[in-house]
Amino acid sequence: MVSTSIDSYTFVDTNILVYAHGKDETDPRARLSRQILASLWKADRGVISTQVLQEFYAVATRKIQPKLPKKRAREVIASYAKWCSVNTDPVLIISAGRLEEDHSLAFWDALIIEAALRAGATTLLSEDLQHGRRFGDLVIENPFRDANSAEDDQ
Repeated sequence: MVSTSIDSYTFVDTNILVYAHGKDETDPRARLSRQILASLWKADRGVISTQVLQEFYAVATRKIQPKLPKKRAREVIASYAKWCSVNTDPVLIISAGRLEEDHSLAFWDALIIEAALRAGATTLLSEDLQHGRRFGDLVIENPFRDANSAEDDQ
């Protein structure tokens, strides 16, 4: 489980929200995502960006099965408004473009990393980025790494 200290923030990528609020109760990532989010709520240490909320809505209402009803997706987004400390603006986009170029990243991943850095997060939770990679004080953590490794071994 993710450990958060009293003075650090954890940036949550879209996939964590999708697993937590999707309807696939059999996926162990769903249970773990809900535990992580509950822990971050309790500690008041979670942060996200407008990009994460936009992606959540698109994925939850169009890509996952069963699809989340649009009204429910909007309710989830409203509940995370408190965590949304980073808006996607031109400066963030330009910074992400530099990060993309300097570190050979996909642009959308660079945008997430830049948002996490802007939010002052020390941990970025995502299954889509390289576990353990650092960007200044920010460390990428895949909370499903052990579960994914076990699946790969089968």
